[in-house]
Amino acid sequence: MKPSTPPAPFAAQVPHPAVIHGETVIDNWFYLRDREDPKTIPYLEAENAYTAQIMEPAATLETQIYQEMVARIQETDSSVPARKGAFEYYVRMQQGLQYAIHCRRALSGGPEEILLDCNGLAAGQQYFSLAYDIVSPDATLLAFAIDTDGSEVYTLRFKDLNTGTTLPDEIPNVYYSGGWTDNSHFFYATLDETKRPYRLWRHEIGSAVPDALVYEETDGRFNLSVDRTRSGKFLLLTMDSHATSEVRYLPTSTPLGEFQVLRPRVQDVEYYAEHQGGYFWIRIDEDAINFRLLRAPDHGPIEWTEILPHRLDVSIEGLEGFRDHLVVLERASGLNQLRIIPTSGTSHLVEFEEPAYTISIDENEEYDTATVRFLYTSLVTPRSVYDYDMNLRTRELKKRFAVLGGYDPANYSSERILATAQDGVKVPISLVYRRGMERNGANPLYLYGYGSYGIITEPSFSSERISLLDRGYVYAIAHIRGSGDMGRQWYEDGKLLFKKNSFTDFIACAEHLIAEKYTSANRMDIAGGSAGGLLMGAVMNLRPDLFQTVVAHVPFVDVVNTMLDETLPLTIAEYEEWGNPNERESYDYMRAYAPYENVQATAYPNLLVTAGLNDPRVSYWEPAKWVAKLRAMKTDSNVMVLRTTMGAGHGGPSGRYSRLKEKAFEYAFILTR
Repeated sequence: MKPSTPPAPFAAQVPHPAVIHGETVIDNWFYLRDREDPKTIPYLEAENAYTAQIMEPAATLETQIYQEMVARIQETDSSVPARKGAFEYYVRMQQGLQYAIHCRRALSGGPEEILLDCNGLAAGQQYFSLAYDIVSPDATLLAFAIDTDGSEVYTLRFKDLNTGTTLPDEIPNVYYSGGWTDNSHFFYATLDETKRPYRLWRHEIGSAVPDALVYEETDGRFNLSVDRTRSGKFLLLTMDSHATSEVRYLPTSTPLGEFQVLRPRVQDVEYYAEHQGGYFWIRIDEDAINFRLLRAPDHGPIEWTEILPHRLDVSIEGLEGFRDHLVVLERASGLNQLRIIPTSGTSHLVEFEEPAYTISIDENEEYDTATVRFLYTSLVTPRSVYDYDMNLRTRELKKRFAVLGGYDPANYSSERILATAQDGVKVPISLVYRRGMERNGANPLYLYGYGSYGIITEPSFSSERISLLDRGYVYAIAHIRGSGDMGRQWYEDGKLLFKKNSFTDFIACAEHLIAEKYTSANRMDIAGGSAGGLLMGAVMNLRPDLFQTVVAHVPFVDVVNTMLDETLPLTIAEYEEWGNPNERESYDYMRAYAPYENVQATAYPNLLVTAGLNDPRVSYWEPAKWVAKLRAMKTDSNVMVLRTTMGAGHGGPSGRYSRLKEKAFEYAFILTR
């Protein structure tokens, strides 16, 4: 006889009082922060076991969806080779293997050379992530950094590409950025106790001399990163918070020199730099919320000249320098565009035709070229690699990544509609569905949202999503305030004391989709992760009646308690995004929307929550505490499960097949609800 499903786990309540602004606040699940507490890990394991039993009847469906997803990908495939110096570099995947193999081949011919086989590096590990792999200027050395537990704390190693041997140099506690000056000196960043990249070091290959501390960022709001310009002339050291930034530069010809300030730091002024054609170029938001473009000679006094003025309808999002051209990534009406600025002549825009699409700059290692490579995708167009000739203004499709199993974009439709927020603002929604869909209110619909940090939610293609679309789903993206989807002001209007706009925008999108009969409340599933998980928790408290199922991946739901704890990663830096709850106004505003504080004794939708035990961004205890409180207070009999990945971090499982299994699990959960 098949065993019956056990009752849902309930975490013990242990009152923990704290006095905040003169008010005593009781947190009954505070102890879950301590993984050494004898109740913590057993509770997480009990939730995992409960989740497995709840999902057991859906095992066949989950396997079917996973097999569909795998069947659509070209399991043995490679990227388009990118030329750099005497080699072309590419990444390939091999059927049955979880991770990429990084390779190169000499332009003059000869056999493939494997630089890094990530499958070998990941052998025996539950998790694997490669932060970067950077070849030295003479192409004889490789710097690479790996993480094997999901904590986002990396170990830096070096490989001799002539002999294929890994050098004894090993540096722990590094982060995502690094850069060579010459063939002997590599610069890297290390983390403080809150996992903030705050120190820049110089390492000399093979030297017994201790690494030199080059710079230390003492302001806890700022992270630092280092990068080598495509021109090869400079290393750029960028320090940025959520509102302010500063760039320093070092000629690569003087690795033992000191970084010089490009433009002094000014509170609430952000700028980011590139080097091209004998100039430093910066996009800066001083008196220009959408950024303007300035340049100054890279020698002599730094004197800035405005090249592109501020425009209310166009934001500048990125710069890419080539010998005779500067490529400016812009956004207008919510969509990307590429502006090409030649050293001589007039600028022009690269045009695109679909009503909603995404473009991004791809691997462009060469500086001395008139070709820029970019990626293009839309809700119906698979990821496509183009080379664009900036002189001839022509493009060449280098590769469209295959979607196996007979995918035909003509079978699907995409559109962009507008919902009206409660203050009258028009909020875009991107949609994709199978042709022939009838707006009769009977369609299941999956609505995704994020809406924080100015991060843009692009309307891009997903082959996994086809498993929903072919089952009759409409897939929708809510381009809410707090994101950068409609420019910088869109971001400013959804942060700090305007954060609630993100939540009410999302609800307005859901209501509009119902009013226009794309779906109905009992057919609508919503999803978001991290800060998007905060969104899920907030809208679920505001309108628990509006959704059938909620998926909250690694949700940032214990906002007040996390932002009061300056020992945690990100907290101090996040004050400029969420506010500082040590200040009464910010505390009151935060507490009014924070999902954990606002759990009610009411009926909630079905809920799938995920967590990562080693997550440095949203600690595992945030979703654990939230689920424990919901279990104790909710009045419905809907399904609620918490699934904690015990050997990973913020991004969940790391291998490509493992990620597909995770997505198949999510889709099986919502389909069976």
